[in-house]
Order: sequence, then C-alpha cells, then structure tokens
Amino acid sequence: MTDNLRPKLSDFVSSKSNLIRRHAAVYATEIAEFQREIGGRDDSDLIDDLHHHVEQVLLTYLPPSTNRAGDSLVFAHLYDDAEATSLTAGAELTRSTILSALLAAEVEFRGPLRLSHTQNSLLADVYENLGTRLLHARLPAHAAFAFDQAAHLYSINEDVRGQDRCGLAQAKARTLAANSLVTRALGRTSDTLCGYGYRPFRLLVWLAVEILGFSLVIVATAKTGVSVADCLYLGTVSFLNPLGLGDVAEVGAVTKVVLATEAYAGIVSTSVFFALLVRKLFRL
Repeated sequence: MTDNLRPKLSDFVSSKSNLIRRHAAVYATEIAEFQREIGGRDDSDLIDDLHHHVEQVLLTYLPPSTNRAGDSLVFAHLYDDAEATSLTAGAELTRSTILSALLAAEVEFRGPLRLSHTQNSLLADVYENLGTRLLHARLPAHAAFAFDQAAHLYSINEDVRGQDRCGLAQAKARTLAANSLVTRALGRTSDTLCGYGYRPFRLLVWLAVEILGFSLVIVATAKTGVSVADCLYLGTVSFLNPLGLGDVAEVGAVTKVVLATEAYAGIVSTSVFFALLVRKLFRL
C-alpha cells in the first residue's frame, strides 16, 4: 500500500512505529554481527534478544484508548512494508523491514489491547507471511518462531487447516535451523516420509516400498522350487500378518529370517501410520 493511500497514523502509532523500527535496525545489526562471528546461518541463540527488544517497546506501549475497529491491526502499515519487500536473501534493509514487522506483531500480540476473532486471523496471516520471508532472509529459527505464533492464533480461532499448515512450516524451519547434521537429516527424513506427522498418507508410499523390497529379497533368497508368485504372496501377506512355521517350511532358513524381519517392520510401520492418522483425524 502506497503512502498516499494509507490512512493517517495517530501520533501514538507513528511514535511507536518509529521506536519499533529503531529496535529492529539495532537487532538486525546484532544478528549480522553474530552470524559473521560464528560463520554460519544459525540464529536460534538470538531469539532471547528478540524478546528483549519486544519487552523494551512494551514498557512504553500504553495506548491512549482501548477503542479501535475490531477488523484492523495497529501496525498494519509495518506489515504492508514487510509484504512489499523483495525476498532477496541477505539484504540488510529487507531484514530490518521484516524484523520491524515481527517486532510489531509481537507488541500487538502481547500488548494490552485484546484481539478480536478477526484480528487473530489477520495477525496469524501476518505471522505466516513473515515466517516465509524470514526463511528467505536466512533466519530459520525466527521463521519457526513466527510460524509457531501463527499456529497458536489459528488454534485460538479453531482454524485446523491453518494450524496444521503452520505447524508443518514450523517443523521444516526448525530442521533448517538445526546445527547438527544428524538432526537435519532426521528432520528431512521425517518430512519425506510423513510431512512431520502432518501428512500421514505419505507413509502409504513407504509401506508399498517396504512390501516390494521385502518381496524382491524373498524372491532372491528362497529355495529353488518356490515359485515367484508364491514368494510375492508370502512377501505381501507377511507384512501384515506374521506367518507360521507351516507356511514357511519350504522357503529356506535365510528367507525365514527375511520374513520375520518383514513382520516386525510391518507392525512398526503400520502402527506409526495409524497413530498419525488418528492424530490427524481426531486432533489428538
């Protein structure tokens, strides 16, 4: 939104907006210096500093009146500025503008003015948008924080889709922010297999891959004389129901071990799938 189209800001809002911008500029400098010192992208250790800057603004955030439109946000102009910024990663001006909006959202969320249902939705959208932009600005821990706040506001309004969408985005951002290669690898694996639990039906693909893989191993290890069709049948049935000794008497010792392993893998995999499915369907 251009300056000409914006409603005139009150002296109070204008003053607090300038204060927020100053804090955001200082905070952006702190982040840049910290990342230069550690030589990486980690920003999780700076979240406490974010809260410190928010608390400094809140000390003087005493609105002259509690009356305002229930479908508007105090710092909408700062959110518009952030939305209008380029998503070029690493630009200091872009970072400062996005951080101004993040600080403003925190002040508005934690301030003395109570948010209406509509304002919760509007602020949740702001946080979600900021999360995406913070990722492009190479601040994944801050993005995870923004997505978490968005999910919280969506939950207040009982917006399940928004809550799940932001929960998934938060999990991905946390994986990007992790220092450990193992943690990042596990996170990406979880994302691929089941979308961090938010997309359980992805596991059906993995279950099919497991059945096919075990079936092929059974075909390769079974004794001569056991037909391929019988091997595929054993591989399919054993995944869901462990076979008895009579069912596997003719396949050979190695194949028996494969079938037993498949049965345990099937129990674990299907249990995880149904647990995630129940969580998805019934919001456990």
